[in-house]
Amino acid sequence: MSLPPAPRSQRSQRVAIIEDDAPTSGQLRDWIAAARPDLQIDQWFDRDSAEAALQREQYALVVLDIELGRERHAGVALINSINKQGRGTPVLVVSAMPAAVYRSIMKALDAWDYLQKTSFSEADFVETFLDILRNSKAAPAQETSLSLDPLRQTLPSWRGQRINLPLTAQRILATLHERRGQVVSYDDLFLVIKSGRNRDNVRKHVSTIREALREVDPGFDGIENVPMRGFRWTLTA
Repeated sequence: MSLPPAPRSQRSQRVAIIEDDAPTSGQLRDWIAAARPDLQIDQWFDRDSAEAALQREQYALVVLDIELGRERHAGVALINSINKQGRGTPVLVVSAMPAAVYRSIMKALDAWDYLQKTSFSEADFVETFLDILRNSKAAPAQETSLSLDPLRQTLPSWRGQRINLPLTAQRILATLHERRGQVVSYDDLFLVIKSGRNRDNVRKHVSTIREALREVDPGFDGIENVPMRGFRWTLTA
């Protein structure tokens, strides 16, 4: 006689690794399995199979790379897909892209953390993975008013309405939003600007951001100028 299925709360949690490089995927799988042998681990190697699995399964945590095969920003599309589901599924991004630029961008997309390949150890990965897994249990899904995809020349949105911003302005906006409530210095903002790394240029980009947001939200006043230091996103979302 077969036993009835275990209650949902007693079933093993399932996590996903979305990584096109098989050795890297295998290493991440082994690290997770050694740290948490109770977890079920799914491995996906391309965007299509990963996207189908994300629709089908409810993962406790997703580890993914930004670049999958020839799709340079497939991971961004997958994060956006996860966010649209509204389940609050935490995402840990593991990528070769430079952390100085991409960490703030990924967090602005609601990824929980970012690790740059070749610059972290097994202990770093396991500690980050377990921290996210523990903290996500008590964290409700959050809706943010700002939607960004700053890795592409696509339009972000504010409170459901599209805003027109060039790529550099999107990166600055992503950095300000990710560190909301904190003063972001000019030096920090220089890191996301490829050319024209001076204060006047940063101020022009911030002015462009304000104008774009006010086109769809005339009362917007969420970016504070902190004299001689930088700027601060003052809203909670």
